[in-house]
Amino acid sequence: MRPMPGIADTAGAPRHRDVPPNGSADTTSANARLDVVDVLRGFALMALFLVHVIESYELFWAVEKPGLITDVVFALFMGKSFSLLALCFGFSFFILMDRAARRGQDFTARFAWRLLILEGIGFLHALIYRGDIMQTLAAIGFLLLFFNRIRSNAVLLGGALFCLIGPSLIVQLVAGAFDMAWANAPARSSIDPGMPIYLGGDLWQVLRVNLWAGQQSKYWFFLEYGRLVQILGLYLLGLVLGRTNFFGDLAKSRPWRGPALLVSALLAVALFLGREPLREAFTGLGLGLGADRAFWALVNLWLDLAGTAFWALLVIALYDGPMRWLVRPLAAPGRLTLTYYILQSAIFVPIFYHYGLGKYNDWDAATRLWVAVAAIAVQVVAAHWWLARFQYGPIEWVWRALTYLRRDVPFRRKERAPAR
Repeated sequence: MRPMPGIADTAGAPRHRDVPPNGSADTTSANARLDVVDVLRGFALMALFLVHVIESYELFWAVEKPGLITDVVFALFMGKSFSLLALCFGFSFFILMDRAARRGQDFTARFAWRLLILEGIGFLHALIYRGDIMQTLAAIGFLLLFFNRIRSNAVLLGGALFCLIGPSLIVQLVAGAFDMAWANAPARSSIDPGMPIYLGGDLWQVLRVNLWAGQQSKYWFFLEYGRLVQILGLYLLGLVLGRTNFFGDLAKSRPWRGPALLVSALLAVALFLGREPLREAFTGLGLGLGADRAFWALVNLWLDLAGTAFWALLVIALYDGPMRWLVRPLAAPGRLTLTYYILQSAIFVPIFYHYGLGKYNDWDAATRLWVAVAAIAVQVVAAHWWLARFQYGPIEWVWRALTYLRRDVPFRRKERAPAR
């Protein structure tokens, strides 16, 4: 199993109308804060989609065919795009809770209900594509309701760092080194009853296996490779970024963002180039299968986090400078994350799977790359067209309406009266 996809929480949040006409990078309004996060979310979603297409929505792993294109795309974006989306989820939680608090309301119960709705949406999506992450993000999201009661940002940041160093993997490494049976047993995530169905089954068989049996390897992957703890760490980091107004006052972080971007890039390159020699050296210690597997997972976890920091800081730097035009178009798909995430699966899973067109073994990596790039361009253009006419994506609107149990949530944008 490989790193699974992610989804953000509050794509399509309404825009504030207190934006200065110049839209300068120094803007500290709520709109600017959400805009840069929408750009980050849109970038992460499109990068994740690229990975999905290159891996034929997981069918690539049935018979791996490594090559330059797949190696480059996986190295640049696999695991990093997922982490960016989880980070945005934590920040979006803060936005919802903070807005309610400013209105004198407690949003705790409403947010819990919102997470339950996301669980249901994720359940339906997982029937199409078992790689759905919404159910897991929603389940872990309940922990945010507890951690939000901790007022100390230093404590939250410490908790985030603890989660992100990979504590569960370190425990597995130590247990494997001490020859504990559970740690040295074969990885349960490698047992995948779903893959034969995806490669040769009909639609009914796919839906049936995705109901549970096909999901088991995914959840074992999250557990065995530290993803559950990692998600929580990213949530807490996003919450702290929200509390400290990081996205609302980008000028304040300019002095340290440049050096941090350089450090994260150097660290990511060093881990990427050094991970194989490190694995060989660690394996040579003879500590056992479990320890070797946990060490390899740890190195890749740290690589993904370094890559996540690099992409986040790079996108923010572009947004916060004269090249904002280069990333600004990604804000629109970033506001349609939930709709796009599901729509991507609904269209491309049948293209690759046996019950549809079965192109997983017909399209080479170059073809998949061009298809993905073209589809990304279409999605960006379509998002701008849609948001010029509607306030939310269709699934975002349903999610919001169910959250508040109201049908009068505005959907269409009101046409502006012509200037006189």
